Amino acid sequence: MILYHYPTLYPGVLLKRYKRFFADVQLASGEVVTAHCPNTGPMTGICQPGSAVQVSYSDNPKRSLKYTWEMILVNDNEPTWVGVNTSLPNRIVKLALEENLFPLGSYDNIRFEVPYGADKKSRVDFVLTGDRTTYIEVKSTTWVHGRTGLFPDTETTRGQKHLRELTALIPASDAVMLYFINRGDCTAFAPGDSADPIYGQLLRAAIALGLKILPCRFNITPAGIEYLGLAELKI
Repeated sequence: MILYHYPTLYPGVLLKRYKRFFADVQLASGEVVTAHCPNTGPMTGICQPGSAVQVSYSDNPKRSLKYTWEMILVNDNEPTWVGVNTSLPNRIVKLALEENLFPLGSYDNIRFEVPYGADKKSRVDFVLTGDRTTYIEVKSTTWVHGRTGLFPDTETTRGQKHLRELTALIPASDAVMLYFINRGDCTAFAPGDSADPIYGQLLRAAIALGLKILPCRFNITPAGIEYLGLAELKI
């Protein structure tokens, strides 16, 4: 089932990514364009110049960059499209929650970007209310080792903070860390200990206290994004 259909995409080849938010792409027509790179991370292993990419186009007159880099083709296993646009996972998860695709029990209301934490200065991605209140934080991952998706791919003090804040909600509420595996070639998920060992330690401690982990597999293609089910959790 395709949850999200991309707008019209244009094929090209990645020339380079720079200043985090810029990517030069040569379109199939031969034209070289600078596309917005909607990804703040290092994009470990998925930023190889010469790789096939797909970009979308916007005619919004307020945008300085008309193209957006949506996905890149990698060959870690078989040729696989990997989602680059990190603004999409929360939109996809919202659609999946509305369809009750995840094993989260029954709920009758979905809220977004809800303030929480000791000082209420943090925002959790989703809160489900029903018989129980469930807090859900979403993290997109594209880094792999073999067929195991890994998060994070760099040290993340923000991610560590989210784990601590989610853990503090237990047992009064349910807390869920949902890893959006942004490529279809992964069958397992594990913490990226070599990139951030503290995050891995916090994650394992949180699981021991009752944090629920949903490592969700998604297949990315130019046609759209499809939910594939849960990956094996390797802790």
